[in-house]
Amino acid sequence: MSNTELAAGLPRFVGVLGGGRMGAGIAHAFLIKGAHVLVVERDDVSAEAARERVESAALKSIERGAVDANFEELASRLTVSTDYDAFAGRQLVVEAVPESWDLKVTALRGIEERLAEDAFIASNTSSLSVNGLARELKRPEKFLGLHFFNPVPASTLIEVVLGERTSPGLAAAAKSWVEGLGKTAVVVNDAPGFASSRLGVAIALEAMRMVEEGVASAEDIDAAMVLGYKHPTGPLKTTDIVGLDVRLGIAEYLHSTLGERFAPPQILKDKVARGELGRKTGKGFFDWPSQ
Repeated sequence: MSNTELAAGLPRFVGVLGGGRMGAGIAHAFLIKGAHVLVVERDDVSAEAARERVESAALKSIERGAVDANFEELASRLTVSTDYDAFAGRQLVVEAVPESWDLKVTALRGIEERLAEDAFIASNTSSLSVNGLARELKRPEKFLGLHFFNPVPASTLIEVVLGERTSPGLAAAAKSWVEGLGKTAVVVNDAPGFASSRLGVAIALEAMRMVEEGVASAEDIDAAMVLGYKHPTGPLKTTDIVGLDVRLGIAEYLHSTLGERFAPPQILKDKVARGELGRKTGKGFFDWPSQ
């Protein structure tokens, strides 16, 4: 692809609300495929940190030959802001704020107020009800879930979550966006935890219970899944990468909607209470050296 070509199927002007690890990864995914990307953050410090994350990821993509572009060209298509009004004119905005119902509802309403009526909104929620979020919006037919996976640059999967009111046109467009990003779409109808979080958390919670009960070490449980079932990473190391606090939040939501089989183990609650959140704090089920 030349420096200025936009990948087939992608909107040219994309917005991302939230520039943390996931939001920056989503912004990077669209940026290297030719889109003009706007990232909106809550304050100037967070906005500049988001810029650094996206630009660093873009530079790494260039260095390893994953994208045929120069850094200045990519950087020229990235804008960061603290103003929701900057979303005006965007064809698609992906919400990537933390997994809090109230925070997401406020964020999605703020996005919708600024967009043209024919623009689309997607939430990167990993577990919250897309139908429930859609009911908080004026144009639910223009809304769906786009569940990216961490780390976004390396992941080849995006879960497309359809709400009851998602228009057929948007459902088709979302699949073309995923293909344009060079990833694979898994399409699911809205249900607690969708497909990926529900299965992934179920396995992870059982692995935690096994550690708690002294069945085996975290290392051996993960090795059993990697070597025996060909998982690229074991459920406990994956939990460390995702974040124990994130896993706990999802488990609590699934527990409230699907019942006792998703009750968070005490070991998970205790680790979160101690601040052992995984890779981002240096300790979870494993120790992570500072990078």
